[in-house]
Amino acid sequence: MKATFCLSLLLAGFHAVACSQLPPSAHNGHDPHEHDHHMHHGGEAIACLKLVPNNADFAFHFFKEITLEAPNKNIFFSPVSISSALAMLALGARSATQTQILEGLAFNLTEIQEKEIHEGFHNLIHMLSHPEGGVQLNMGNAIFVTEKLKPLKKFLDDAKALYQLEAFATDFNSPTEAETQINDYIERKTHGKITNLVKDMDPQTIMFLASFVFFKGNWEKPFKPEHTEEREFFVDAETTVKVPMMYQTGRFDFYFDEELSCTVVRLHYNGSATAFLVLPAKGKINELEQTLEKEIIQKWSDHLFQSLMSLYFPKFSISGSYEISNALRKMGIVDVFTNQADLSGITGTPDLKISKVVHKASLDVDEKGTEAAAATAVEIMAVSLPPTIEFNHPFLMLIFDRDTNSTLFIGKIVNPTITS
Repeated sequence: MKATFCLSLLLAGFHAVACSQLPPSAHNGHDPHEHDHHMHHGGEAIACLKLVPNNADFAFHFFKEITLEAPNKNIFFSPVSISSALAMLALGARSATQTQILEGLAFNLTEIQEKEIHEGFHNLIHMLSHPEGGVQLNMGNAIFVTEKLKPLKKFLDDAKALYQLEAFATDFNSPTEAETQINDYIERKTHGKITNLVKDMDPQTIMFLASFVFFKGNWEKPFKPEHTEEREFFVDAETTVKVPMMYQTGRFDFYFDEELSCTVVRLHYNGSATAFLVLPAKGKINELEQTLEKEIIQKWSDHLFQSLMSLYFPKFSISGSYEISNALRKMGIVDVFTNQADLSGITGTPDLKISKVVHKASLDVDEKGTEAAAATAVEIMAVSLPPTIEFNHPFLMLIFDRDTNSTLFIGKIVNPTITS
């Protein structure tokens, strides 16, 4: 019988930022906010940009699978956290197990070499962990291993060099102590946002792999708390809830997609993070989520224009906790969960398989920007009232990092009053 270990992916998002892989042309100068980090990072940016289309395909494929599993529910996850953890796992996988993981991550192995994939993720993690001022983004990986199991030095060295892996000895014979050790580590790394990730640990566990992302961003144009007021949010035809609705009037990046019947508003964070807020026509969110792909995000990015408007957007906190093995199986990552698993690159022996994959993410959206700086801006408003866009029924929120074209987070907010 194969020994099992858990793969756990977690993400803490603080003050709403989600990163999604955009195609490289999203940086082609359409937007005055776009920053070219290539000068600062040299070849790193080029290495991680090779992964952009594949990471984007994985992000939206995974989103579709999760929405099918949890229809009409809030969803929030970090594609970049999941894909980087699975890519690290592929370092220790061999034969068909490795091929399935990399192809499940949307890589065509006739077009990109395994070495290029790992180098790309290494550079991606490095760039995301050293963002521009205004955004706090921490990524990392940790492996907790039973004393009896000695991972191969090569695996630990490679995983540390490429994926910033930290390794810890853990006594899984005392499940409560093991849970405490892992949960304390994760809580510390995510600044208290992810707590009690692990519970009811299987005493058969011999290894636990955790991947985490923590994000904190401030709006470039903060909302004023005194303008926030309770307003109605229409969850569905029968359900209405009251939510604190933030408000501001100004010029925003805007696009109405007639084909998909949805309104897109883009808000920037200080630094390189950007949020796409996508409001479909009432009752159309399920259609929109099943058609979402990188080419659509690119189209929106290319067609955005500045428009004067009054914007209402809810203040909310949500978290998502998922056992994602089933979704990964549907995406072709099968053997790693069975006795066919070959993870011999981790321990030198083939008697290892994954029992489950857990991903937990949380998101807080509020008015905050940086504290008011000593500057005055006077905006001249047209005499006629600007159009109003109110996010008062289910919508999508995508958070991207512009420097790496990465999809940090994807969220579907069906009911902002439900926190988990």
